[in-house]
Amino acid sequence: MPPDLTELARTGRVLEEARSLLEADRARLEERYGPSPYGDIAAGSPDQTLRGIRDMSSSVSDALERIALAAGYSVLGFDQRADRALRLARMTPVSIPSGADRMARPLGEATVRALEMIRDLGLFPGETAIAIDVALAAPQATYPPADWDAYAREKRWRSEHP
Repeated sequence: MPPDLTELARTGRVLEEARSLLEADRARLEERYGPSPYGDIAAGSPDQTLRGIRDMSSSVSDALERIALAAGYSVLGFDQRADRALRLARMTPVSIPSGADRMARPLGEATVRALEMIRDLGLFPGETAIAIDVALAAPQATYPPADWDAYAREKRWRSEHP
């Protein structure tokens, strides 16, 4: 059964609005920090904050492209290709919300709104919505960790105790 074009269009519009919000915050942050503040790799540093916002915008753009591809294939009657593009669009986005985990707090209003829109869209697996809520509630940037050994131990413990 081909994807619902009305739903694809709605999803695409939400993703485009979220991407636009992230890009607006990226521009604001680049104006504040400069376009390339390299050197400080601490969580919440200007470098990590810009990396986080850029990565999130890129992930949303990738999902939007796949939704547009699914819609195009569907219109052309290529149902198998449309289904595949939609499955790829629904995969857990690489940098959402991990990009927010890199960013200084408080997060910008546009970033918060974009993450809320993505969470509420329901496109991605349920774990993504939970991870977005955790990122939004974090009082400070959490990645990269200051102590990589402790980070590895915690990650290993979480995988052993789901």
